[in-house]
Amino acid sequence: MMSTPGRRAAVLLAAVVSLLLVLTGCSSSNASTGNSKLSLVAYSVPKPAYEALTKAFAATSQGKGVSWASSYGASGTQSQAVGNGQQADYVAFSLEPDLTKLVPKFVDASWNSGPTKGLVSRSVVVIVVRKGNPLHVTGWNDLTKPGVKIVTPDPGSSGSAKWNILAAYSHVLAGGGTESQAQDYLTSFFGNVVSKPNSGANATSTFLNGTGDVLLSYENEAIAARQKGQPLDYVVPAESIQIENPAAVTRTAPQAARDFLAYVQSADGQKIFASKGYRPALDGVTVGSVAGANDPANPFPTVAKLQTIAGLGGWSAVNKKYFDKETGIVTKIMAGTGG
Repeated sequence: MMSTPGRRAAVLLAAVVSLLLVLTGCSSSNASTGNSKLSLVAYSVPKPAYEALTKAFAATSQGKGVSWASSYGASGTQSQAVGNGQQADYVAFSLEPDLTKLVPKFVDASWNSGPTKGLVSRSVVVIVVRKGNPLHVTGWNDLTKPGVKIVTPDPGSSGSAKWNILAAYSHVLAGGGTESQAQDYLTSFFGNVVSKPNSGANATSTFLNGTGDVLLSYENEAIAARQKGQPLDYVVPAESIQIENPAAVTRTAPQAARDFLAYVQSADGQKIFASKGYRPALDGVTVGSVAGANDPANPFPTVAKLQTIAGLGGWSAVNKKYFDKETGIVTKIMAGTGG
């Protein structure tokens, strides 16, 4: 016959086993329903697109039960935050270097091996003007006329600022001009800059609040503002640069984050991006009508002379040549113009 201490031990063991079975059952239930909260860290401009994408993903079988804690800000600042330990399962930046600086510690080196080469959206730099285009801006040469006030973000923190500046600079080269002439143009350009907010989204807000005559921005940002009923127009110049926006999951991200990235890069996800004014990163996607575009039925017109980062030598060469803190062309021009 079992002693009293022995019976107590048996009862205690049975209780522990029962509790473990309950906890295991709960864990299995959560796993089977996909209940999880993921962290999304992104640059500021695509917030409307990601709000629509996470909602659409939640309606899929892979996204059932998935919720999000989202953080938006200037691309460079967000990348630095993740590098400093901010929780992130899915990261999206304006520039490839903001992502690659997280490789390999936080993001696998194979992040750009898929069909879109790691991109989730494309766009072009456009010139945003006041409603009705009162200054009759038609292209880059109008921006350096006396008295024209320009708003563009700060390249020290904003990825969109670098795209804007490269578009302004390279339009001279696209027209047959020399490097010296391109630098002269950029000097005149920065002489007319009156505000450099820290992100593309804040630059748009600054412009909408009354600062400046023109705003350099992403095409999608201009379309999104018009979708919200904001009183502005935009000009797609004959010379621009193709903006390429990357995204990835972190190395510790759960499967749900990987499923979300696959959804974002799929035709369904790309159609959502397009509806918010982005040019698809996946070839062959049928866009359809896009509200807010100059021509909703043909929202993404062909740019006659479209520069690419690859055409400029790649990001390593571009950052060294134009944005190096000591010797960069843009750095020196901004310092000389008080920028």
